[in-house]
Amino acid sequence: MIAHVLRRALEADVGPVAVACDEPELAAAVEAAGGRAVLTRPDHVSGTDRIAEALARLDPDRRHDVIVNLQGDLPTIQPSAVRASLGPLADPAVAIATLATPIRDAPERDNPNVVKAVGTPVGERRLRALYFTRATAPWGEGDLLHHIGLYAYTRTALERFVALPPSALEIRERLEQLRALEAGMRIDIALVDVAPLGVDTPYDLEAARARLRSQI
Repeated sequence: MIAHVLRRALEADVGPVAVACDEPELAAAVEAAGGRAVLTRPDHVSGTDRIAEALARLDPDRRHDVIVNLQGDLPTIQPSAVRASLGPLADPAVAIATLATPIRDAPERDNPNVVKAVGTPVGERRLRALYFTRATAPWGEGDLLHHIGLYAYTRTALERFVALPPSALEIRERLEQLRALEAGMRIDIALVDVAPLGVDTPYDLEAARARLRSQI
């Protein structure tokens, strides 16, 4: 799975790619696939904290101002979606950008493994995030948005985020992006057409394998 995610990140062609991980077995798998791995501490409370450690080691001279955190459980992410995440960061008011797509499959509406993004429109195919939740939200008629766990940060925002303690809602919902919202950091959402398969369960893994086989 990590090899598939690595390949999609490279195909996005937005900058150097490295995989931050805390297990030698994962690092070996990345290197066997031709990628670069960075072993980090095993005690990070979120993926963003792990990314920050890897970045400090990879880029001590601070040559890169934008960092994309692509989670390793999204083997069917489209390279175009990775590129779309960079758009909101052209607005200097935005600290973090992420992705979402309208939910089309009814069972996803009530599935806590499908995180919902709640936001207000600020432009074409772009929202300012108000909340993220595992609950079915918002209430009422209209689309629900499936949040895609990819984040693009300005470097300043990333450094501010990891200096913050885990927040109450982050811990309760088990969603790290809530730490940023609770601290008043602005997150914008770029809307894309297709949600990649996130692998959270054995069923998800089989679905991802089937989709990837169909693309061969």
